[in-house]
Amino acid sequence: MRTEHVPAASPTDQMRPALVPAVMLRYDRVRRAELLLMPERAVLLSPEAGRILRLCDGRRTIADIVAALAVDHPDAPLERDVPEFITRIRAEGWLR
Repeated sequence: MRTEHVPAASPTDQMRPALVPAVMLRYDRVRRAELLLMPERAVLLSPEAGRILRLCDGRRTIADIVAALAVDHPDAPLERDVPEFITRIRAEGWLR
């Protein structure tokens, strides 16, 4: 089930993304993976996607999220990849 559609505009560095109220992020111990839980649907996330979404708490900016991830992944193209990922998740209606 999709929530209200959000245009897939590119996020700015100062945007403070957060999951929409109908979506919850939970760690599944059996699968050892993060899941996005929605009414009548669950999405199994990659470890990277789960880590990004855990940082999308409505307090951190995109720049803060990139900086936090850069500590463990200094050579990754995070300035490109994180905003692209957030744009895709927003287009699904799971993130505001």
